[in-house]
Amino acid sequence: MCWSATADLMAGMGVAAVGAAAVAVTAHRRRPRDLPLAALPLLLGAHQIVEAVVWHSGGGAGPATTAWAVIALPVPALWVPLGVLLAAPPEARRRLFAPAAVGAATAAVLTLRLATGTVTADVRRHTVGYAIDLPYAPLLIAAYLVATVGALLLAPDRALRTLGGLVAAGALVCAVLWNTAFVSTWCAVAALASVTLLVRTVRRPPVLDPRRSDPLAAP
Repeated sequence: MCWSATADLMAGMGVAAVGAAAVAVTAHRRRPRDLPLAALPLLLGAHQIVEAVVWHSGGGAGPATTAWAVIALPVPALWVPLGVLLAAPPEARRRLFAPAAVGAATAAVLTLRLATGTVTADVRRHTVGYAIDLPYAPLLIAAYLVATVGALLLAPDRALRTLGGLVAAGALVCAVLWNTAFVSTWCAVAALASVTLLVRTVRRPPVLDPRRSDPLAAP
């Protein structure tokens, strides 16, 4: 939540618990293609817990700061569009290849920068700012948003489009109010918004024939 270490920790534990429940329900209903999206709250909840560690360490550079940056930057850029692509029916996948390709390229660049550079965290009064030297930062941020938010908005599933709208609105608000801590605050908003995935998971019917969970499986 960014307001304090305690807020990050409590929110992270709550969101992660929601993610664990979504994964359990998805696995029980035999929907393997939905597992990456169902696990997204679990990932983002863990991310908030990592930031609580950054708070307690006083910021700076260190394993927690690096772990936070890895989960915040390259992982969602690849995870979200691929998750949406996997969960989509065959007839809707063509339009989702573009954000998936953008996400893969963006994740590759971000991973390279994190592997060769140093990430530092600056703990402020109610936020944490992160600094990393990114080439063409505005372009990378735009590509990141196309991959993550764009994939959700292009999804055929109404629940995923709703999540996309929530995180897009959150990105705008965070950019206006917390420009110097945009990534941190927006990740907190995205974590809370991802709780909506549990509702989607619960509403999805079980698959009685496991082969039907994969439209590409042989009849």
